[in-house]
Amino acid sequence: MSNFNKKIDFVSIVTVKNANPNGDPLNGNRPRTDYDGLGEISDVCIKRKIRNRMIDLGKPVFVQSEEKKVDEYKSLSDRAQGYLKGIKDRNEYEKKACETWLDVRSFGQVFAFKSKDSSGVSVGVRGPVSIHQAESVSPVEIESMQITKSVNSETKDGKSSDTMGMKHYVKFGVYIIKGSINVQLAEKTGFTEDDALTIKECLRTLFINDSSSARPDGSMEVNKIYWMEHSCKDGDYSSKKVHDCVKVTLKDDIDIPKSFDDYNIEVTELPNVKLEIVDGI
Repeated sequence: MSNFNKKIDFVSIVTVKNANPNGDPLNGNRPRTDYDGLGEISDVCIKRKIRNRMIDLGKPVFVQSEEKKVDEYKSLSDRAQGYLKGIKDRNEYEKKACETWLDVRSFGQVFAFKSKDSSGVSVGVRGPVSIHQAESVSPVEIESMQITKSVNSETKDGKSSDTMGMKHYVKFGVYIIKGSINVQLAEKTGFTEDDALTIKECLRTLFINDSSSARPDGSMEVNKIYWMEHSCKDGDYSSKKVHDCVKVTLKDDIDIPKSFDDYNIEVTELPNVKLEIVDGI
């Protein structure tokens, strides 16, 4: 039973320095950019990081990455069968899935797996939490570094140990993550007030335990989260209008931004919308 009864919109400001926030596999794993040179982080990438933080916080998650897997199941199909085996009614299947996993009742999930007896159930769940793909405020400068390794991966006669490669990273960028939580869909999935607080905490600590060679510790940081709660279910304003209340602009005397201090942040508070400003970690 959901006790979530007021729409929420949120804006998160993230800085990236000498890191690859989200590589594009179709472009040599270079950081994603649009045609105007603005940096991008896909919504799928952001949800993956939120799911990882859910797992770190001890919350049950259906879509687990291999490196974060906390149960014995080797695939989504196996996990669904292990927890939902024998349920044939679609509504009961959806209800049980939402009760079992936080990410399902948050983001939704499509269950379209064949069971071993060929009597699988196909169920689609729409989640209340929507995440936009993040976009940088200013065009980002991407640098590429040629790298080598001093040892062979396999034994091969005549093969040199120094294999050439490339590493790509964003010199500096400020990215904006936007999202919303819908009450009507929360009522359907059983998403609660406590679940919303978990989402906020995951956003606040988004890059904890997320370090890699492409994203060293300290290279990505959540600076601010603007958490905006409406006074009613449908919202007092459109999400677009609420998101636009947070404006991040480059200072007039700055040509190439190198730090978060090179930007101005203007926040316009709207009547009936409760604003909470949360510092990242």
